[in-house]
Parts: sequence; C-alpha cells; structure tokens
Amino acid sequence: MENEQVKCDSEILAEVYRNTTIAMQSIDNILPEVDNEEIKQELKNQHDEYERVCSKTILLAKELGIETKEPNPFKKAMLWGSIKMNTLTNNSRQHIADMMVQGTVMGITALTTSIKESQKNANDRIINIANELLKLEEGFEKNLKKYL
Repeated sequence: MENEQVKCDSEILAEVYRNTTIAMQSIDNILPEVDNEEIKQELKNQHDEYERVCSKTILLAKELGIETKEPNPFKKAMLWGSIKMNTLTNNSRQHIADMMVQGTVMGITALTTSIKESQKNANDRIINIANELLKLEEGFEKNLKKYL
C-alpha cells in the first residue's frame, strides 16, 4: 500500500509540475507576440499564479523526497516553434486567447484525470495543490474566453 501511495504521489506531483512549467513556458513564448495590453496583463497574471503553484509543488516534492523532472527539451522547442508559427500571421487578441484556451483545456483534462486516478491513494496535500491548480485553470479558461 505504501508503494502505491508513493507512486500516486509522484505521478500527480509530476502532472502538476509539468502542467505549470509548460503553461509558464507557453506564456513566456507568447508574450512577445501580444500587442493587446489587456490580454498581455491577463497572461502575466496567469504566469504569476502558475509560478506560485509551481513553487509550492517543488517545495512539497522536496519535503516528501519526490524528484521533479523538467519537461523534455525537445517538447519545449516544439512548443516554442508552434507558438511562433501560430502567431506569425495572426497575433490578434482573439487568436492569442484561442491558443491559450486550447492549452488550458488540455491542462484541465490531464489534471482532472490525474486527480481522479490518484485521489484515493495520494497524499491529501498533493491533492489539494492539484485541486488548487485545477480551479485556477478553470478560472483562466473563463477569463480568456472574454477575448474570443
């Protein structure tokens, strides 16, 4: 049973960490392409929140002796290239919002799946961080839809 919990704890923490780091990377990649100040500020606020949750995740992982792994560098490069190509001909606030909503929905889906699969066996503090991130992302999705 203890090995099951360690596995669940590691998996859900990895998902939260992956989700926050990819979101921050996406925002960092897209911000230079954004001309609209309103959506730019929204993205900066989101970045700050992702960074806060990521820091909490790293601290908890360290406390529990769980290693956090950086996302694959190839995946990060692909993300950068995709964002640059997608904004090359259209950097309107609607298009930026659409891209960010799509990414947020993918994060919500992955996080929801991880929470449901791990809820019974994972550490409550880890589940709380995952739920905190889930609520943030649901709010981000709602906020971004204003720009569509």
